Amino acid sequence: MKKVLITGANKGIGFEMARQLARKGYYIYMGTRDLKNGSEAVKKLQEEGINSVEAIQLDVTDAGSVMSAREQIGRKTDVLDILINNAGINGIEFEGDKPLMHTALGTGIAKYKEVYEVNVFGVIRTTQAFIDLLQKSPEPRIVNVSSSQGSLTLHSDPSYKYYHAKGAVYQSSKSALNMYTIALAFELRDTNFKVNAVSPPSTATDFNHHLGTSSVEVGAEHILRYAIMDNDGPTGRFFCLDNNPESGEIPW
Repeated sequence: MKKVLITGANKGIGFEMARQLARKGYYIYMGTRDLKNGSEAVKKLQEEGINSVEAIQLDVTDAGSVMSAREQIGRKTDVLDILINNAGINGIEFEGDKPLMHTALGTGIAKYKEVYEVNVFGVIRTTQAFIDLLQKSPEPRIVNVSSSQGSLTLHSDPSYKYYHAKGAVYQSSKSALNMYTIALAFELRDTNFKVNAVSPPSTATDFNHHLGTSSVEVGAEHILRYAIMDNDGPTGRFFCLDNNPESGEIPW
């Protein structure tokens, strides 16, 4: 049975990915910042008859927590087959249903640090901690859950449908994550690793005050396509069905 670690797996798309993968025969370590929430998520899946899931306390912003999770999982298995870096925040506050977008001139450094700590440094911290277990898999996969909002090409094009939706903090954090994905895929290019950045469709979850238009089921299925693909699949690429429904690939 292949082993999977999903960060931020106690709710939203992360939870749905755990459900779908478990139903496909994978064993899921559900990374969760709050173990109580993670245990409740596991219980919910168990009530559905899904038992190949386990909650692991993992706060991607805390090096000690990440290493503790690595040690805990390492006592349970010698191999990790898939890492899905799903945990993320946008740092946006809302007035009712209206998001207060971060601006390049008006948003302070503290907000950038808060968001980057999860979306960028958390991914790096987790990937580096678990790379040794992944290297023992015959078909290791790393999926960094990104956003099409981080595409420099799309957001510099005035004809792009979301051109005027500029959020300096969240979008730049995903651009940074994308560059890390490119560098990681390059370093692992002569191995069986497949490393990709994948943006779910605009999905209605707590993350965006349920303002998305797609479902968690669709979002999870799209991301998992690149987590469970065979060795003929792509690596070092960026995918989002919202912006390219034919192939899914979008520009960096």
